[in-house]
Amino acid sequence: MALRHSYEKSGNFLFKHRGEFPLVLFAIAVPVILLTNNAFLHSSNFVYWSLLLGSILVSFVGQLIRFVAIGKSAKQTSGRNTWGHEAKALNTTGIYSIVRHPLYLGNFFIWIGIVCFVGNPWFLVIACLLFWLYYERIMFSEEVFLEKEFGDEYLQWSMKTPAFIPSWKNWVKSPVKLSMKTLLRREYPGVSAAIIGFLFVDFVRSWVLSGSMQWLWAHAIVLLVALSISFVLRTLKHSTNLLREDDRS
Repeated sequence: MALRHSYEKSGNFLFKHRGEFPLVLFAIAVPVILLTNNAFLHSSNFVYWSLLLGSILVSFVGQLIRFVAIGKSAKQTSGRNTWGHEAKALNTTGIYSIVRHPLYLGNFFIWIGIVCFVGNPWFLVIACLLFWLYYERIMFSEEVFLEKEFGDEYLQWSMKTPAFIPSWKNWVKSPVKLSMKTLLRREYPGVSAAIIGFLFVDFVRSWVLSGSMQWLWAHAIVLLVALSISFVLRTLKHSTNLLREDDRS
């Protein structure tokens, strides 16, 4: 099999299972936390809250990137499907005029924020490398699909738009308005997963440092709020028409 075809095949496989990438990070995070001396975090509230707020800020930047990409996406341009690549229209304006893969860029910041909260610089380096190896194949297979689907239109756009590091040189304002309904309908799983990620790291670290499982009220309250909001939005999405829009995916 040619290397190009191998990349495309593995990229298609990883695309279908991209939702499992956080589970890989969680699995690696447990031994990393066990081997990391984070006692200083619990001996200094200032250091702990500085690390927590800084990590949340990094993840929030990623969430904002996703909000802009999803909230201003037109119908049939992107989705949360897992069966394979699908697009009937090409996004080339707004955030897509400065970077070709804003959703993956957003994912990077979201999960790197959680990795930062672990407090191990080597884990940060490893996570960056894993993310690149994982998503490089996905981006490759996606671009092969888009080139087949849109031909010269895609090639002209891709040649002037960077894949992952944004450039404002060719900024084009999007004609699509930001839709809060789209964000509420499509982004609640990702936000909930990020919140659970921070809770997971904090819970495991507290367990390691104390030597026993300690379920704090703060953990329970944050988790309950996150799950409740997700449950309400999921119910509205699947059981009502309140979040539906004819001109959005």
